[in-house]
This record gives sequence, structure tokens and C-alpha cells, in this order.
Amino acid sequence: MVSYQERVKNLTSSYGNWFHDNTLLEYGKMTSSLYPYTKLFSPITINRTKIKNRLIMAPMGNISMCDETGRPNEKMVSYFTERAKGGVGLITTGLIPISYGIDNSIIEKGDLTYFPRIDRSRTTFAPWRDIAENCHSFGAKIFLQISPGLGRVGNPQCVLNMHKFPVSASYNPNYYMPGVPSLRLSDRKLKKIIKKSGQAAADSKAALIDGVYMHGHEGYLLEQLTNPAFNRRKLGKYSDWQRFGIDLVKEIRERCGKNYPIMYRIDLSLVLNETYGERMSSVKSLKKFKNERTVDMTLDYMKNLVTAGVDVFDVDLGCYDNWWLPHPPGPMPPGCYLEVSKIVKEYFNKNNIKSNAGNEVPVAGVGKLGYPDLAEKALRDNSCDMIMLGRPLLSDPYWPNKVYANKVDEIIPCIGCQEGCINEFVEGGHPQCAINPRTGFEDVYKEEFPLTANKKKIAVIGAGPAGVTCAVTAAKRGHDVTLIDKNEKAGGLLITGSIPKIKFDVRNYNEYLNNSIKKACEDYDLTYKPNTTATVENLKSENYDVIITGIGVKQIIPKLPGYDRDNVVLATDLLLNKNLAKNHETIAVIGGGVVGCETAYMLKSEMNKNVEIIEMEPYFMNHVCTANRGYMIHYLEDNKVQLHNCTRLKSIEKDGIIVSKNISSTVPDPYITWAPLLPENVVNPLAKEMKIEEKEMKINADLVVMAIGGRPIDSLYYNLVEENAAPEIYNIGDSFKQGKVFEATKSGYLLARNL
Repeated sequence: MVSYQERVKNLTSSYGNWFHDNTLLEYGKMTSSLYPYTKLFSPITINRTKIKNRLIMAPMGNISMCDETGRPNEKMVSYFTERAKGGVGLITTGLIPISYGIDNSIIEKGDLTYFPRIDRSRTTFAPWRDIAENCHSFGAKIFLQISPGLGRVGNPQCVLNMHKFPVSASYNPNYYMPGVPSLRLSDRKLKKIIKKSGQAAADSKAALIDGVYMHGHEGYLLEQLTNPAFNRRKLGKYSDWQRFGIDLVKEIRERCGKNYPIMYRIDLSLVLNETYGERMSSVKSLKKFKNERTVDMTLDYMKNLVTAGVDVFDVDLGCYDNWWLPHPPGPMPPGCYLEVSKIVKEYFNKNNIKSNAGNEVPVAGVGKLGYPDLAEKALRDNSCDMIMLGRPLLSDPYWPNKVYANKVDEIIPCIGCQEGCINEFVEGGHPQCAINPRTGFEDVYKEEFPLTANKKKIAVIGAGPAGVTCAVTAAKRGHDVTLIDKNEKAGGLLITGSIPKIKFDVRNYNEYLNNSIKKACEDYDLTYKPNTTATVENLKSENYDVIITGIGVKQIIPKLPGYDRDNVVLATDLLLNKNLAKNHETIAVIGGGVVGCETAYMLKSEMNKNVEIIEMEPYFMNHVCTANRGYMIHYLEDNKVQLHNCTRLKSIEKDGIIVSKNISSTVPDPYITWAPLLPENVVNPLAKEMKIEEKEMKINADLVVMAIGGRPIDSLYYNLVEENAAPEIYNIGDSFKQGKVFEATKSGYLLARNL
């Protein structure tokens, strides 16, 4: 019989090549074969609290959705209300730290914070009551996620700003700046955190919140205290790695009574050893974490947590140091943690584990379950008891209502980019969504479109995300809109971006774009003209009131010696025609951004080519969400794709490329995934200066693939302006500035709402 630990090891080892299984790929489609969804929309009881369906909104961080005292603002109230309106049964908030005055990383100068608070004073209660009452109005329950703190994964800028160190269970390196130590918390301070958690839970109950949710996974402070990877204490009460979590739950149970629901978020394993193997002994910032909690240890701990008072769990894998696991990006498989929830359910059933209320303990399935048929199947197969959706409810808060009504083709499907939901607040913003411009702006943009009082004749040129969003939104407002595109189908650059098998989420989104055009043509005054090239002359002759260009970018091939050889192709052309690589065995990809890395990954993992990637900058996939970047780099290395950073292309030969590479030992290791790239406005005073020691070298390649980006195609816009082709002329999306889907959809939506 295969052990639980072995099952987890086998699962994690499959994440780099799962897409060879066509059955798994089918699970990642937005289909409705299992309608009606009887399991998804059946009720479930947690302790004594009845939830109307099996759908949970996952805890998406609500950073900067509050004022600087931590009081939730109207943005947060509207954000949660929207999800309740969308039909989800249970909402969980983002993490709410309660260890102010102890965990230095959660506070800013002047005792301010970007985290919402429940503990500061009674002034924070009113908006929480408003949120709870609004959720209840639409039949949703809400749990508040209490976090004892961030510990070693907190912002180390507290050292620079306040001359105070981060803290942890033991002396641990800070995740963001490993040279900054996180100091050991005393037992006295840990007892204080427990008391604060109990008070926060009692305050939540008083504020009409339906339950509390302990943030015990991913390497945050609660995990650090309850996992021997981080808790290496030899003396005192909390040298017992289970003790802190159990005492915490007991305190909450004592303060809130036996019927108040307690939920616990936990990882079955950090899987650090499975991820990094021998590096766990050689990498300084990983060495201390080798003795991680095993799967059997976690299951025993969960059993004891139930005895202490926990009513429901959700379970995943990983931590910050392999961040693509707890935050599975687009390339991860559909339902990536169903095996994990299944293990827990098997263990609970085998050991007859019941909650203090005498119920079976529900286990929520997490991890890429936003595909209705897969979610229903998971419940029918008894792989889990509830379905937790995070990003799918940001991309479409009405996912539950649409699934219940069998309108699956109208769901805006998450593309797994994590640019708006995670990367935006890492860079300093608040949670949003790349493909739903209203997310995080529900307080500004109401669901109902303001109908125009001045109907305009509008032409939108380009059916990428910006153009489609703009055209459909303008048509819904009552304008007469014509959408023109040179391609047969909508999607723009996302057509090529959806070709690799790991880009199945983007394929779903492209289908949505085409479906939304079709529906808008049926229901509104929208005319769609694919396979059509727009010119200044024909646009001017139609007497439009408004012309909007969003026609993307022209891919670049630098005019270096050999740039026009037959063995040079654009990545976008290769993606559309894989046969361009069919007769080539050694391939050099120029450009280490998203397109270059994903193209290289396809060439290696799907076509078994020998691939090397050249990047001028020190880092590959810079400014991409840490989880997405980590996944790609980890599995590029796993597939033996060689990465050359700080390397400049000089010329292209018949059988390879000539480059100049900085071979200094100060050049960062391109394969590092256990530490993040800091935002450029954050100074790391411990960073070593990179020295220049360039060496010219040849890299053998019989095909050279260019993936260095493009220049905006803005000539049509400027020619239209010059010819006074319409009273109003706008330029949006990549043809304004090459960026991400996140910027494109926002520009199209905002413009259309204001025409």
C-alpha cells in the first residue's frame, strides 16, 4: 500500500508534465456536461451553522482595502457584497493580523497599516458589521480569517523604517531578504498572541461574523510555530510544535462558545524536500528547513485540532519558498490538490474523527477548481466536501449563479496570471483582476451599465482583450458599435499565447471573448467584422462619431548580423505553426520574458527539443507574479533548459548564436525560486553589487526564436488623428503601450463606460 507521504511525493512530481494526460486537460474546460449541479448546490452544516451550498470564497488578501488605521473601507464592503450577490455559500476574508506590537512586519511608520484590522478599537467594528449584514442579505455566511502574524514572510522593511526585526518561531531567515534575521518570539509573547486571537474571535462574533478561520498554512507565523521546519525551539511550552495551534483553538473555543464555527487552513506538507532535493543541504536559506512536518505528522495534528475545537479544514501544499504550490498559477493542473483533500478524508474516516458537534469534519477542496464539471465531479467522487474558489470569484463573482442557471458559457474564466489578484498588491496596489475590470472597483463601477443618453456610432479596431471589452461594454450601454479585426477569431496576442498545453486557461478565456461577441451581436447593437483590415480611408468614409484603435504590437527582430537568416523565426509565428521547429533539434530562444520562457517550455516539454534561453537582464520573467515565475523557472530547470542571464546577443550564425555573457560570480543564479524578486522601489541594503566580467561565446542552435517583445502599432491611430477621421479618436491596449491583459481590459472598460 502506497503511504500518504509517497502519494504526495508522486503528486508533486507530476506538476511539470501533467498535461500529457488528455483526461486532465479535459477537466480544465468550462463545460456543463454534469448539469444540474446537485452536489454543488446542496447545503452543508459546519458545527451548527448551515451553509446554503458547497461553494466557499477563498481568502484573497484584502490589502489596502482599508484606511491606514485598518478600518475596512467602502471598497472592501462592496467587494464582499458583490461575491455574496453572486451566489457563493460561504465567504472568507483575507488575513487579518492580530499581533500588532509583537510582529513588527505588519505595521508601518506611525502605527499605520495596509492590513484590515478587527482588533484596534471599536471604530473597526461598524464596517465589519456592514459586510456581515450585506452578505447575510444575499444568503451567504462569512468567516473572518485571523492570522497570528506573518513572521519570517513579513515585510523586512521594518528593519529600515523602524529599526525593528521581523520575528518567528525560531531564528529564521526572512523570506524577502534572507540576510535579515527573524528573531525568536518568547513564550510570553506567544501567550499574548493567543489571548489576542481569542479576543479577535470574540469581536468577530460580536460584529455578526459567522465564524473564524485560522491562517495556518503557507509558512505564515502560525505555520512557523506548528511545523518543525521553522520551530526548532528546545525549551519551553512551545517547543512542542503542536502546542501553539492547539492552545490557540482552545482559547477561541473558550471565548466564543461551543457552537461558533472554527475553520483551519493548513498545508498537508511544505514539500520543500520534494521540491529542492539536495539543495536543502546546500542553499543557506533552505538548510534550516529540512526537518519539515511529514504528512503523517500533519494528519495527527489535524486530529488533535479537531479535539481542540476545529470544525472544518481546507488543505493544500507548499509555502512561500515554493510559492507556486500554495498559489497555483495557470500552468498547474485542474484540481491540483484533490488528492490532498482525499487523503485527509480517508484518514478522518478511517479513524472515525468527528467534530465536537458530533459531525463529520468537512474538508474543502482547493486549487484550480473553477471548472464547473470538475468541481461537481470532485464532490460526487467524495474527494472533498466543499469547493473553495478564490481567483474564479474575482474574475467572475457570479460564477455560482451562472453555474446554477446553466450559463457556464457566460462565466468570465480565470486565466491564472495572478497579475491583478496577487501581483498588484505585491507591487503596492489592492486586489483586482486582469480580466474583470470591476473587481476591486465595485464601489466605483456598479454592475448595471449606465445607458447612454447620446447614442454614438463607434468603430473599435482590434479584437484583443482591450478591443472586445471596449466594444461589448459600449454596445451594452446602447451605442452602435462595429468591431473590426484582421483575424478570424478574437483574442489578439492571446491566440498565440494559448497554444502551449499549459495555457489551457487562456484558451478558455479566448472562447469567452468570442462567446461574448456573439451574444452582444444578438442582444445589442454590435456588428462584428473578422478577417477585415481597417484603413484610414474606409473608416473615415463611414462617418463614425468615435474610432478606437487597439491593434496590438509588432514583434521585434533586432537588426544584428544574421537577423535575416532562414533559421530565425518569431516566437509568435512558431506558436501558430509548430512545424517551424519540426526539423530542428537545438534551439536558442532570445528573450527571457513570459513569451520566451513559455515557448521554450513548450519546445522542450511537448516537442523534446534541446533549448537554451538568452536574457540580457539579470532576472528571467521580471515583474511577473512570483508564483507564476517560480513554476516556470523550476520546471524549465527540471526539463534541463539552460538559462543564460546577463547575456547579450551579438550575431546569428548558420549553426548558432554569438553572445557576450557576464560570467562574474556576482551574477544571480537564474534558477533561484526560493527567494522572490523585490519590487524595484524597494532597496535591499544587503544586496551585493554585480560586477561585469564579459566573455564572448557561441551557443549552438540550428533555430533561433525571437521573443524580445514588440513595439506598439500606433500608426493607424496617428494617421486617423491627422486625417480628422472622427470627432473622437482613442488608442488603447498594446497599441498604446505594450503591457499585460490586466492593463488592456481596464483601458477598454473604462473608456467604454465614459463614451
